[in-house]
Amino acid sequence: MDKYEAVIQLLMEAVKTDSTKDDSKIPVGVSNRHIHLSQEDLDALFGKGYELTNMKELSQPGQYACKETVTICGPKGAIEKVRILGPVRKQTQVEILAADIFKLGKKAQPKMSGDLAGTPGITLVGPKGSIETKEGLIIAQRHIHLNPSDALKFGVHDGQEVSIKTEGIRGGIFDHVAIRVTDTSSLEIHLDTEEANAMGLGGSSTVTIVK
Repeated sequence: MDKYEAVIQLLMEAVKTDSTKDDSKIPVGVSNRHIHLSQEDLDALFGKGYELTNMKELSQPGQYACKETVTICGPKGAIEKVRILGPVRKQTQVEILAADIFKLGKKAQPKMSGDLAGTPGITLVGPKGSIETKEGLIIAQRHIHLNPSDALKFGVHDGQEVSIKTEGIRGGIFDHVAIRVTDTSSLEIHLDTEEANAMGLGGSSTVTIVK
C-alpha cells in the first residue's frame, strides 16, 4: 500500500467512526452536597478579604471545587467538611441531599440554582466564624446544561422540562429534568449522588432525552 492509499484508508475510517458516533447521548455529572458563598459570607466564615483556593476545575467553564470546606448545622445535627464551589456568588446557596434533611432537621425542596425565594436558611460554621443564612437551603433539581447549538440539536429550549432515560440493570426514566441553556454551558446532565446511585450512574455514564 502506497502513502496515498494509506491516507485514503485513514480518512475512510475517520468518516466511518463519525457516522457511528451516537450524538443522542448526554454525559453525566454527579455532584455531592456543596455550597456557593457570597463574598460577605465568605469573609464572615474565613476572614475579611479571604479568597477561595481553586483545587479542581469543574466541567462547567469558570466553575471549580475549592480546598475550603465548612460545617452545616441544623436543629438536629451537623454535616462536616461540606465542599465550597467557586467562584463567589451574589447570594449564598447550600445544596444538600434529600437524606440530609433527616440528619439536619431542616426541610428543603428541589429547586433550580438561584431560585431561592421562600427557601429556608441554615447555619454555616467556618474557621473564623459562623453565619445564619436567611434563605438558600435547597435540594438541587436535576438539570441539563446546554449551549444554544446543543439545544437546537436536541430540540429543547431554556426553562423546558424533559425526561431522561438510562440503560443498564438499574436503568430507568427520570422525569422533571430542567433544561438550562447559556452561551458558556458545556453539555452535561447534573444529578446528585442519590439520583445517580439509584440508577447505577457514574462519571463515565450517559443518558438520552425522551420527551
